[in-house]
Amino acid sequence: MASRNFFAELKRRNVVRMAGLYLVGAWLLVQVAGTVLPMFGAPDWLPRSVVILLAIGFLPALIFSWVFELTPQGLKRDEDVSPEESIAPQTARRMNRMIIAVLLVALGYFVFDKFVLTPRREAALVAARPSGEPKSAANAKSVAVLAFANLSDDKGSEYFSDGISEELLTVLQKIPGLHVAARTSAFSFKGKNATAQEIGQKLGVAHLVEGSVRKAGDVVRIAARLTQANTGEEQWSENYTRNLKDVFAVQTEIAQTIVEQLRGRLTGGAANPTTKAEIQAEVRAAGKGGTKSVEAHEAYLQGRFFINRHSEKETDQARVAYQRAVELDPKFALAWAGLAQAHIWYCNFATEGGQKGFNDHLTAAREAVERALILEPDLPEALSARSLIETNFDYNWKGAAETLRKALALAPQDPALLMQAGNLAAAGGEKTQSLEFDRRAVALDPVNALAREYLASALSVTGKQEEARAEYARAIELNPSAPNSHAGAGLTYLLEGKFEEAAVAAQKDAADWARLLIVSCARWSQKRVPESDAALAELIANTSETGAYQIAEAYGYRNDKDHAFEWLERARRQRDAGLPGLRADTLLPNLHDDPRWNAFLRTMGLADDQLK
Repeated sequence: MASRNFFAELKRRNVVRMAGLYLVGAWLLVQVAGTVLPMFGAPDWLPRSVVILLAIGFLPALIFSWVFELTPQGLKRDEDVSPEESIAPQTARRMNRMIIAVLLVALGYFVFDKFVLTPRREAALVAARPSGEPKSAANAKSVAVLAFANLSDDKGSEYFSDGISEELLTVLQKIPGLHVAARTSAFSFKGKNATAQEIGQKLGVAHLVEGSVRKAGDVVRIAARLTQANTGEEQWSENYTRNLKDVFAVQTEIAQTIVEQLRGRLTGGAANPTTKAEIQAEVRAAGKGGTKSVEAHEAYLQGRFFINRHSEKETDQARVAYQRAVELDPKFALAWAGLAQAHIWYCNFATEGGQKGFNDHLTAAREAVERALILEPDLPEALSARSLIETNFDYNWKGAAETLRKALALAPQDPALLMQAGNLAAAGGEKTQSLEFDRRAVALDPVNALAREYLASALSVTGKQEEARAEYARAIELNPSAPNSHAGAGLTYLLEGKFEEAAVAAQKDAADWARLLIVSCARWSQKRVPESDAALAELIANTSETGAYQIAEAYGYRNDKDHAFEWLERARRQRDAGLPGLRADTLLPNLHDDPRWNAFLRTMGLADDQLK
């Protein structure tokens, strides 16, 4: 049979139409099966079997179409149907209509799946994901330092046992090539009866450092051990009984031993003398910025204990403790850096004291940072504080980037530095990069409420409101009094047009400036103007000296451009910490088409050509 006649025969017998109808119908059936079968708990092999059976049936369907023809009298072999009896043209028209109908159904299903089913599946996965997802495989060079148990008679000295383990963690974190779980995540197992395997899987580490501290008068007893996480097998342990003034030497000795043990296991034997000397040098370098004063050291540990609570009351306790530490030892660089961080926290989150209080805290933060860097020019903790000041209050974007680059080179695993890198990326309008930094911070420290809050904000900015809400919920679970978490969840509802949910969520926030902003915006959109005006009036009355940026956001959301730009300018003069988020702010799109917007960006140094 000539090829031209063969193709004409394929067309006459409707084989080509059968192929098209079969393929479109099979695709639709596979898509529906892949969605519906799992809903009824079907095993994984069943959808695959549907695909295989449809693939096997394709060729027989074409052969059937070639051999048989549908006639008014039923199916007959094609060769037995005379031309005058054949209704193949009518069958072809029916098949064309069927193909079109199936294509329309397939298109409708595709749209429904993409815009309805897929977002729901993704949201369900996000909601079901645990707050600290286990890593798939632990790095052999990885370790978590758990909070040492306080065995002292004085239970109020818990800060001391926490501080001993935290300082050890900080030293190990700065050792090149060693992955160390972040403090907040490692300490989340404090007081819990989790097994070594559970902790190792949760934190994604191969080794655990555990221990206890017993302090009695001037004598301290420290027990430390290194454990293989996946088996719980003890690899090394040691007990130290020292005079309190020798606690620094004990910490250095423990750190050196742990690094030696880890490297020895990775290389198949004990470290050689050259390696030991290198380890000692690394540990000494990582522990710089400390003190030899026992009293100053205790005060510093108290400051670290309270600053990690991320609330106004505990931050004030941290500030007092750090201040005492530097008074006892003015050359204690780490304590100066901690004092700077406490003052910066007030500039970022607190409103009490108004502009004068803000200015006093900012001045004190600058002085503390400079004192720390004079003593230790390469101290990551001090560089972190300087980059925060340069970003949030000086709007010195290039200076902040350089400071942060230097700090990250010294401490690449510090979640606080990664969060700051995300903040700086957001200031430059780099939303995707900002989100990536925040994801890395949470991966390193999954139970850090502030890291979760930063990630939630970055997700919201990129339009992922349900995922952002899930992160805010985790942050609230970790720290219900953290400022802006409840209001942040309210913002995600606001951006989805769920105004009542937005107002209700924000009402629970501990920070007035965050709560009043979202309530004002939500009530405005609900046409409940008196309530919106009342919230805005309270916001202005209470926070005009420290929350000018939030007031500008409220006016921007209302499309009151004159007042919005007036308050933005006031925020710039008052060095408001909200301004770095200007370019990514989801409450200010109404201002973007106003000539004053680009002019203000230029004033802030945030125009595209200024960021190059």
